[in-house]
Amino acid sequence: MARNKMEKGVTLIAANTEVTGDVKFVNQLYINGHVAGNVLADSSSDATVVVSEEGSVTGEIRVPNVVVNGSVEGNVYAANRVELAAKAAVKGNVYYKLIEMQLGAMVDGQLVHDESVAAGGENVHPFPKDGQESAAAEAAE
Repeated sequence: MARNKMEKGVTLIAANTEVTGDVKFVNQLYINGHVAGNVLADSSSDATVVVSEEGSVTGEIRVPNVVVNGSVEGNVYAANRVELAAKAAVKGNVYYKLIEMQLGAMVDGQLVHDESVAAGGENVHPFPKDGQESAAAEAAE
């Protein structure tokens, strides 16, 4: 079979499987086990990662399309779309272009709409600490 005619691939990390280290993929990745590392795909592709209810990731996710129904400890960067299903539990910030969040999904972090998330740009600024007033508050006085 010619290389340019190869079928799109689907990769499965099965339940009771743990992968340690970064996972780089194209097309589709289903995580039913655990990944201790970053999950990465080219931001200009249409790659999709699905973290199932039994699945978990401890690390950063940088994939154009992300579906989470399990647990993620780390930031999520979705250049196209992120779906947080009912049993999703994310400890980290979620950067997205488009988001769908179902009742029951939990995010312990910030939801950041970012059209340039594909470029990896950060547009989150820390909140002023106690005792420090923001420039906007000073200007209002």
